[in-house]
Amino acid sequence: MARLVISTLISLDGHCAGPGGQLAGMPMDAAFDAHNLERLRHAGTLLFGRTTFCMFRSFWPNVAQDDAAMSPTVREIARRVQDAGKLVVSDTLAQAEPWGEAEHVRRRDAHARIRQLKAREDRDLLIYGSPVLASDLLAHGLVDELHLLVGNVLLGAGVPAFQAAAARPFKLLGQQRLHGSDTVHLHYAC
Repeated sequence: MARLVISTLISLDGHCAGPGGQLAGMPMDAAFDAHNLERLRHAGTLLFGRTTFCMFRSFWPNVAQDDAAMSPTVREIARRVQDAGKLVVSDTLAQAEPWGEAEHVRRRDAHARIRQLKAREDRDLLIYGSPVLASDLLAHGLVDELHLLVGNVLLGAGVPAFQAAAARPFKLLGQQRLHGSDTVHLHYAC
């Protein structure tokens, strides 16, 4: 049975992106890349909301095609993102906007489809960002682990990392400062 894992970078004030969804202020350094690669090495399927899916679709195929200037870590991330199964949950994404073999499901069907994948797969289902989807899946008890990367920035405004949900505790499995970075990794069981 697969685990559903959320990995998200957040600011000290709880945002996963700045105003307008801009990521420019977030600390995405080599340690961030190394963390993401480690998560990908355990993943079989990537889960996305529409916005994150569109960002990944517009960025990673270009890296995979022209990766000469990228670090070995980023090249491996690009390859693993391309090779992973992809499921996008959206009511507004047009079916005509594919990315390889990406599967598209409507929100009303998402929980059932994700339960099927968890039961069938042996590698992790992984969500990067996608705060609306991540919050929904947390609220419905479908998430097994949460990896929060807390960056050393205050954005002041922007996209909240989590939407309102019922208050509940999580079990801290580990914490560490990422090597060579001021970003802190908090690992929770849900």
